[in-house]
Amino acid sequence: MADIRVSRVEPGPTKIKNVPIAVTPEGFWCCPSPVVFQKSLKTQNPLNKPKPSSPPPKTNAQKKPVPVTERRPPPAPSRSVVSDDQQCTDSERPPVSTSAATERAPRPKIENLPRKVAIEFGEPGTCDLKVVLFGKQGFCVKLSVHKDVLKEKSSFFADKLSEQSGLPSLQIDDCEDVEIYVETVGLMYCKEMKQRLMKQSVSRILRILKIAEYLGFTTCIQACLEFLEAVPWVGEEEEEKVVSTVLRLQGESIGVNPVLKRVSSDISNAPKDTLSHIIELVLKSNEERGRREMKSIVLKLLRENNNSLPSHAGSADMCNEMIYRSCRDCLDSISCLFKQAAEPEFENKPNNEREPVVKHITLQADNLSWLLEILVDKQAADEFAVMWANQQELSILHAKLPIVSRYHISCISARLYVGIGRGELLPSKDTRQLLLQTWLQPLINDYTWLQHGCRSFDRKLVEEGIGRTILTLPLEDQQSILLSWLGTFLKTGDNCPNLQRAFEVWWRRTFIRPYVEGQGNVTFSESDPSTLSK
Repeated sequence: MADIRVSRVEPGPTKIKNVPIAVTPEGFWCCPSPVVFQKSLKTQNPLNKPKPSSPPPKTNAQKKPVPVTERRPPPAPSRSVVSDDQQCTDSERPPVSTSAATERAPRPKIENLPRKVAIEFGEPGTCDLKVVLFGKQGFCVKLSVHKDVLKEKSSFFADKLSEQSGLPSLQIDDCEDVEIYVETVGLMYCKEMKQRLMKQSVSRILRILKIAEYLGFTTCIQACLEFLEAVPWVGEEEEEKVVSTVLRLQGESIGVNPVLKRVSSDISNAPKDTLSHIIELVLKSNEERGRREMKSIVLKLLRENNNSLPSHAGSADMCNEMIYRSCRDCLDSISCLFKQAAEPEFENKPNNEREPVVKHITLQADNLSWLLEILVDKQAADEFAVMWANQQELSILHAKLPIVSRYHISCISARLYVGIGRGELLPSKDTRQLLLQTWLQPLINDYTWLQHGCRSFDRKLVEEGIGRTILTLPLEDQQSILLSWLGTFLKTGDNCPNLQRAFEVWWRRTFIRPYVEGQGNVTFSESDPSTLSK
């Protein structure tokens, strides 16, 4: 952190005057930063600020100027912070005249700021050690301290002072943070350190903690850790700084666990069990707004987790297994509800008996769509496609229900087609073919309602997904599905998905560019030189 060497401080005049120093509540002095030096000089010399010129007032009555000698001087501090050329008494100073006070002085520049500071701790005249800090900012601080205090509080100073008992001074070169170094030494004289640190910022406490660790100031380290454990951390950047600093102390037998418990748990299965519990709570919620908002939040957080931190294979498999278990529960519930709603006498029941069933179908379909979105983000939705493609019984029951009760199920099929079209899931050819055979016609039957009754339905996106899914099949299967679609489209028009782009691709593959048949001719033309002249 800094180089330390033993030297004697030669007496001589320092090159500063009127050094502004901030006093702490305990009565010891704290060395400000160079910026504070500059600001303090400006506030101490208000007459140096140039006043704008203005015409003299035209009134005959003018206020009588107040002499400078009548102004009340500021109270002197209880601790002495002096330079070597400031030992003269007030009686030796020449009186200040009014004309001299009103005379404008040039504005101080940064390069003209005081470069040396002398600070004395404890009772004046009782110090027995000088510690000189040379900071990288270009100024030095001479600390008058007590050996007993430093040896008791700091293992660093105890080791240095034990090497030479009569050591008169210590010189520390290239001190990175002189301001905090001085404040940390001042904390060695502080009885109630917690109250002293209470109103500091987290960033400043981290700076103090770094110096305290370097000096082996154990009580200060513990006080800083207690502060960090109790104070709120603002923002992720500050949290990362705290955690990285505390983790560095973990291997030094320092009690950092209370701070780290904010960001880690001792329970080995806590993340998996907690996620399972959260998903279960969301799936069972009946409050529409809360369920919708929490689904959005959980999905966003899971996406951030998937994109930032690679999970272990074992934990990922367990998480996927838990999600698929929830998917199967939702599917079983939807199947039971569909069977109940498909009964002939269901339509004759009063509204108060039918509405809960319809509402529950909507809820379970929404839950299933949410779980599918999680699996897509985790790149683990292939098994869901297999599971959904094999729901032939549910597809048959789908046709027996009113559109208002069933169209949410078609949203799940549409999302799978979009995912396959985007390459977000890669089910096998048989699964893709079965998925279209089982759920494309129910989707076409609900298409009118989906366009007008479902806010989240994106027609162009779904049509592109369906078309791309069809085009992944063998050419014969493409032809079978697209010719069946063509018959429906010519009858219903806009009430049917518009798959014209997929139809055009299939047409070119079939009639314009027959790749397999033309491959031999292309190969022959490229290999036989005689064909090139024709």
